[in-house]
This record gives sequence, structure tokens and C-alpha cells, in this order.
Amino acid sequence: MTTVVILQPSYLPWLGFFDQFDRSDVFVFYDDVQFDKNGWRNRNRIKGPMGATWLTVPVRQSGRAGQAIMDVEIDQSRPWAVKHLRSLRQFYARSPFLGRYMDGIEEVLCRPWSRLVDLDIELSLRLCGMIGLDREVHRASALGIGGDRSSRLVNICRHFGATRYLSGMAAISYLQGDLFAEAGIEIQFQDYLHPVYPQQFGEFVSHLAVVDLLFNAGPDALRLIRAGAAALPG
Repeated sequence: MTTVVILQPSYLPWLGFFDQFDRSDVFVFYDDVQFDKNGWRNRNRIKGPMGATWLTVPVRQSGRAGQAIMDVEIDQSRPWAVKHLRSLRQFYARSPFLGRYMDGIEEVLCRPWSRLVDLDIELSLRLCGMIGLDREVHRASALGIGGDRSSRLVNICRHFGATRYLSGMAAISYLQGDLFAEAGIEIQFQDYLHPVYPQQFGEFVSHLAVVDLLFNAGPDALRLIRAGAAALPG
């Protein structure tokens, strides 16, 4: 059984991303589809004294409507990395595992990135390593595989000999299950049950960037990610 996951890159992804990564045999970053403004490609949330707080990577969008994720450029005229690092160190100063992971995150954020996709993928893979995950990884843009919305996903799965495609719940409304069935590929939809773990600053807040889990739970992060795993048949 070979499971393929095809997912858009995100900035400091949430726990569900790492659940899908963990359950894949082959993980494909879907980097050549359209960039979604105000989505998760260039921002995510961490927890501070006032609750959930956004960290956003500024990107160049003026006159670039419809650009692909892989083409999005970071606006380096603004000191976003310095601000993000300051917020992480300030908000998680009393978290027990900040010191274990912060240097590695800082090293990635402080590189002179020009394209958002390169930052997102490198940071996601660095975080996977910290959690203890290692899978075969590809970028869709490098595969040269075409097709429309569902048929392209099927074609990518067939390219890697997949027998199962694990998808997020949002795709239920548009995936053409018959195309997968004809190719002998089972569809599963992730129905992630977010675990609760110790946090700073009062009442638990779910669906934050994975750094919240890492800084608070440390080496227990992978067990907690797996505690939320669930899947529904297509």
C-alpha cells in the first residue's frame, strides 16, 4: 500500500499538515497552483498573552493577480523575519522546549529568501526533522504532470504507484471519485481530531502553528500529532 499526499505549502503549518506528512509514503508539495490571498501560504498563528496572534510573511501581489504559489516573491523591504523571531522568543519565553528548537528555526528564517515557496518548504522540512518525520518529498512543479483539477491529482498518484490518496476534508466537494476508482486508487479524507496539550497563557487554543506544540511539548510532539489522526473513506 503506497499512500500519496498532495498538499499546498504553508508557512509554519498546523498539526494536521504533519499528520498527513506522517501518514504519507510520498509527499508532494502542490506548488504550481494559484496563490490564495489571505490563506495559509504566507501566514499562521501563534499564542501570546492576548490569545492567537498572526505571523504574516509580506509578499508582492500588486499587479500579480492569479500568480502561482511558486512565483510569489517575498517583500524583503520589510523586516518580517526579525519581527517573527522577536514574537516567538517573547511569547514562548517560559515554554519548556523553546531552547531546544529555536536556533534551528531562526537559522531558516534568517536566510535571504526571495521566493515564498522556498521558505515554506525548507521551514516545513526543518520542522519535520525536529518532530522526527522523514518522507520522500517532491514538488509538483518539477514533475511535468498535467491534467485538470481531479485528473492531475490522479496522474500524480499514478506516477508514484499510489494505491491510496490521502486528502484534506476541503476536497470532498470537488474530487471526482470515479477517476480515482478507475485508476485503482482509494481515497481517504483526513478528519483530524486536534489534540489538547499544555500551553502558556490560559485556556487552550487549537489549530495554531506547530511551533506552539514543539515549544510546549518537545519530544512528545509526534505522539500528540498522531493522537489526533483519523481518516474517512472516500
